[in-house]
Amino acid sequence: MVKYQATVTAIGPLVTEFIDAGILVFFGADAPPELAEFTIIHNGVELKADLVPGDMIHIDDHQYKVLAVGEVANTNFSALGHLVMKFNDSDTVEMPGDVCVEAKPIPAIAVGSELRVEQGDA
Repeated sequence: MVKYQATVTAIGPLVTEFIDAGILVFFGADAPPELAEFTIIHNGVELKADLVPGDMIHIDDHQYKVLAVGEVANTNFSALGHLVMKFNDSDTVEMPGDVCVEAKPIPAIAVGSELRVEQGDA
């Protein structure tokens, strides 16, 4: 089951600094200008089911297993398209909005890149 699907529409000039720290920050089309500088803007609109550990996040042809989901991450993602992916292999979050995934290389993100969240194996 696909829980969320979006296409990247813009990339802030400071995104590479976050990538260097192992973090991707996504935001929906209504991102405030002060946040748009360090976020990846996308056109996704509906989170069909909450993210949970075991789900898979796909960025183009790359996939990452969700290991931990902060207590407000689903609310932020659903309401704002705001997703903070930390590529840290951690099963505990540092911040309530974090989504921790496998520590694999982060792919190049470009306008037109696809973001998709799929339900994991139960």
